[in-house]
Amino acid sequence: MMSWVAIKVRAIISSISARKILDSRANPTVEVDVVAEDEVGTKVGFGRAAAPSGASKGRHEVTALPKGGVDGAVEGVKRVVAPRLVGMEVTDQKRIDALLRKLDGTPDLSRIGGNAAVAVSMAVAKAASAALNLPLYKYLGGEQATKLPYPLGNVLGGGAHAGRMAPDIQEFLVIPTDAGRFVDAAFANSQVHRRVRALIEAKDGTFTGGKGDEGAWAPNLGNVEALELVARACEEISEEMGFKIRPGLDFAASGLYDSGKKKYVYKREGAARDTGEQIDFVLELIETYEPFYVEDPLREDDFESFAEITKKAKRCLICGDDLFVTNVARIRKGIKLGAANAVLIKPNQIGTLSDTHVAVQLARQHGYVPVMSHRSGETSDETIAHLAVGFECPIIKTGVVGGERVAKLNELIRIEEELGEQARMGELPWK
Repeated sequence: MMSWVAIKVRAIISSISARKILDSRANPTVEVDVVAEDEVGTKVGFGRAAAPSGASKGRHEVTALPKGGVDGAVEGVKRVVAPRLVGMEVTDQKRIDALLRKLDGTPDLSRIGGNAAVAVSMAVAKAASAALNLPLYKYLGGEQATKLPYPLGNVLGGGAHAGRMAPDIQEFLVIPTDAGRFVDAAFANSQVHRRVRALIEAKDGTFTGGKGDEGAWAPNLGNVEALELVARACEEISEEMGFKIRPGLDFAASGLYDSGKKKYVYKREGAARDTGEQIDFVLELIETYEPFYVEDPLREDDFESFAEITKKAKRCLICGDDLFVTNVARIRKGIKLGAANAVLIKPNQIGTLSDTHVAVQLARQHGYVPVMSHRSGETSDETIAHLAVGFECPIIKTGVVGGERVAKLNELIRIEEELGEQARMGELPWK
């Protein structure tokens, strides 16, 4: 099978090891090391990758962990995966990923677990890129991989990522849509994050600086109050930085939906909205506050309502996360129905880099914006920074603060510096 780039090298996987490590919530997750050697046994490549985990997961994601949990996943890598992959060409990514699925033998990766599979898959790619003496983004995307993504970051949180007094809406986001350089965009987001705290403290003297899972502030505010505050911070920092920064939202609406009542329940707000009322509410927020990006405004199986809101929303990306779960069949269904115009890309939702790449390609071919994304439970692994550049995703959702989020941002700053005059920002709609 062909590698990601046309360059060939004789490098064989000589060992695969796995271990249990801590994620950003101090929960266990899987980390994998892959070593590649040349024909005379000299080490030529090494790759290490760790899998993240989500607090709010789409129902249609692959199974993150097998029955034995992280310990079972580690054992599966050692007993099931390593014996079959050792000896294979490290650059045969598609063949390796196909074998991972075959070894698992289930449609949802429930035997090995999606987290173990994706950690192996990413570590193989990193070992291959090292064997070729290429940065991962160039191994994945070739010499044309020169576009940096715009950072989309969570500055104020609620829902499953924050305390019970925080807003119902899960994430209040910011994106510097007119930044000319990635480094400026990353620091702009951090400035908005800092300004949001100051505005919260001015509004609520009892605020103690509490944060949610992704480092976003978790204040005692209502949904509209919170959005007003983030929109104001965006305006103020835009004026200071000299380029436009716009707000965004992640409703994580499947978590709000009560299937018995058939309504979206906003507990803090004391409101319950049927589907039509939810669409009207979202559209009103879009019209009033002009967010650039709205994720999962409706529950995960309501393709028809996603299509309705996408048609009615003006100059706003409607992104599907739980709707699509990086699954090609679900993305195809969304394209057919006109549901959403952006796809959140989370490699561990689907299990391998090859499947992730196909999902990105499908989205791009049909005019959907692929948004590379972290998870709420993260590690210091920086792989998705390279995936965003190598797969040409114009947006990366990876938080604003916190070591596990900053690891991705700093890696993108380094990539931008390495590219030098070739570096440019990705292409966003409506610019």
